[in-house]
Amino acid sequence: MKNLTNINVIKGLLEKYGFTFSKGLGQNFLINPSVCPKIAEYGFAQKGYGIIEIGTGFGTLSAELAKGADKVVAIEIDSRLIPVLDETMGEFDNFKVINADIMKTDLSALIKSEFQGMKTAVCANLPYYITSPVIMMLLESEIPVEAITVMVQKEAAQRLCAKMGTRESGAITAAVNYYGSAKLLFHVSRGSFMPAPNVDSAVIQIRPDSKYRDKIQDKALYFKVIKGAFAQRRKTLANSLSSSMEISKEKIYGLLEQCGLEKNSRCEQLTMENWTDFVNLLKNLSLIHI
Repeated sequence: MKNLTNINVIKGLLEKYGFTFSKGLGQNFLINPSVCPKIAEYGFAQKGYGIIEIGTGFGTLSAELAKGADKVVAIEIDSRLIPVLDETMGEFDNFKVINADIMKTDLSALIKSEFQGMKTAVCANLPYYITSPVIMMLLESEIPVEAITVMVQKEAAQRLCAKMGTRESGAITAAVNYYGSAKLLFHVSRGSFMPAPNVDSAVIQIRPDSKYRDKIQDKALYFKVIKGAFAQRRKTLANSLSSSMEISKEKIYGLLEQCGLEKNSRCEQLTMENWTDFVNLLKNLSLIHI
């Protein structure tokens, strides 16, 4: 097997296949030999598991996943990488690559056809430009996965894994917490990639669960409230929601009081329990229709 973290090996492949890195696809390939084994270990690359990989590069992470998991199915949008992977991943009969756009892939059908009798997990070194859309697509699809383990930009990781009720939290934090829990696993320096990006990265893991999905009575209302509140996060919750959702401040004050919150509360101060209570009260009072 080729050492796909060796710069000379990578340069050889670049030359052999006439490959150039695409800025448009956010291609930054891992060259730090310690990173991919850690991602694979955290990402459930083990017996009994099928892994969905999003984006392959030259197969550095793919190989580590294939070493441990029963099967790896990678979704790679760049057709130029397919012949490269035929060479670099040729020794793994449990690896399959599909040349497709992950945002247009029916993952439920893929899991049923490719991973029968296996548990499933998602693992990826995500391009920075598509981090949030991919993560939200995975969560919203509610596919049966044990975990979503992904490399993202450091700042995105901090927001995704922030504790609700703190200044670091945002709309994406609230969205992720609706579907499960997220934690930051470890940091990865910009020098671990080729070409090196201008920012550092981090590996995070989201474990889907139904804790808040079961408690929140109206999913559409929850996301509408979250969007309206965090769009104007510097304002008080009463000010932001009165303008974005056309609810009187007096009614919002009343709801906040019932939740045990101050009238001047801002969205970033609310915990998931607070949001659950607030949205359910809003739903039950029929103040708004979705």
